[in-house]
Amino acid sequence: MNATARPRVVVVGAGFGGLACVHALKTSPVDVTLVDRRNYHLFQPLLYQVATAALSPADIAWPIRGICSRRENVRVEMGRVTGVDPAARQALLEDGRALDYDYLVLATGARHSYFGHDDWEDCAPGLKKIADATAIRERVLVAFERAETTDDAEERRRLLTFVVVGAGPTGVEMAGALAELARHALAADFRSIDPRLSRVVLVEAGSRVLPTFPERLGQRAGEALGRLGVEVRLGAAVTGCDRAGVDVAGARIASRTVIWAAGVVASPAANWIGAGSDRAGRVIVAPDLSVPGHGEIFAIGDTALAARADGRPVPGIAPAAKQMGGHVGRVIDARVRGSVPPAPFAYRHQGDLATVGRRSAVADMNGVHLSGTLAWLLWALAHIYFLIGWRSRILVAVNWMWNYLTFGRGARLITAAALEDRTEGPIPRSDAA
Repeated sequence: MNATARPRVVVVGAGFGGLACVHALKTSPVDVTLVDRRNYHLFQPLLYQVATAALSPADIAWPIRGICSRRENVRVEMGRVTGVDPAARQALLEDGRALDYDYLVLATGARHSYFGHDDWEDCAPGLKKIADATAIRERVLVAFERAETTDDAEERRRLLTFVVVGAGPTGVEMAGALAELARHALAADFRSIDPRLSRVVLVEAGSRVLPTFPERLGQRAGEALGRLGVEVRLGAAVTGCDRAGVDVAGARIASRTVIWAAGVVASPAANWIGAGSDRAGRVIVAPDLSVPGHGEIFAIGDTALAARADGRPVPGIAPAAKQMGGHVGRVIDARVRGSVPPAPFAYRHQGDLATVGRRSAVADMNGVHLSGTLAWLLWALAHIYFLIGWRSRILVAVNWMWNYLTFGRGARLITAAALEDRTEGPIPRSDAA
């Protein structure tokens, strides 16, 4: 570290963890560079609502420069980090640039895991970015349009069958939202088809819905999905996938729209620095969230494998990432000031929430189990709280209230690229709203 210059902190990733770290360093005598391959921060928990036309992308994404505009010690750079040189203390960018650092925070998130079948991604997209959500929205809406005009009964059945793979929170929320879209929002919009007869299938290789929740709440979520008309298949692993459907436990489900919510894998950050990792690629970190052997490098959020007090891993959810980012900011601040470092990171679990549909959700608030309308209200308040800025909070609240009163969906847009006949081609990939 140059003794005459302020320490340089490079934060890779402007998700919940990265922004929390930057916020914790707001008064520190350091120069922070926040780098992300996109120019916006995304509220991923509500991506499924973009995919099902309940919200617009602009409702859940904010420009990073706007968020950091009042942070005088923060510089924002748009770029894709592809490697790290620990010896030279540089983060390496795809365009050939290098960012020098004294401290490096890796908050690079996670991507979809297809369990060795990456070729399935074209026909079964996951839900991690705006492009995924808008592509799924287009595929869903185009499916109804194609079903309205086709004379082929078999093709119409394929178009009106929607398969969601994975019954974790994302899969459950997606399946419930698809069912409500078909049975309510689109119910009166077509003349040749009845969208209410659409088939939504939720496929899960495990033995129950919401496997990380208490079993009783998983059962209630399954019952709520059943009331919405969602067909839940448990103990049914996907063995094949193409643009005409999926193979599940020896049976074929013909579908033009398959959505993947079955698993994630960490970014390749562990490979960049030669760090130890688990099977999902998460960097195994020390109690202060630094990387063993590289005390100046930290990993947080989905990038890190950190342990709770009981030995279980810290979950890959937004509150955990924010806590980890804040902790690393305090550790770095203490180091540069030469003060007493904070105690080892201790994750404080605030509960688990998942919504199933209109006025239906489940909540596990550290042993207090809720379901139905009360859990749904708690879910809504929690998600509005985590949104950035009052404008977004008000917009999302108003949209939800409108949807609740009218069953309407205000973002049912199909971009020009999706108007081509793509039933046999790849899913449209677009960031268009």
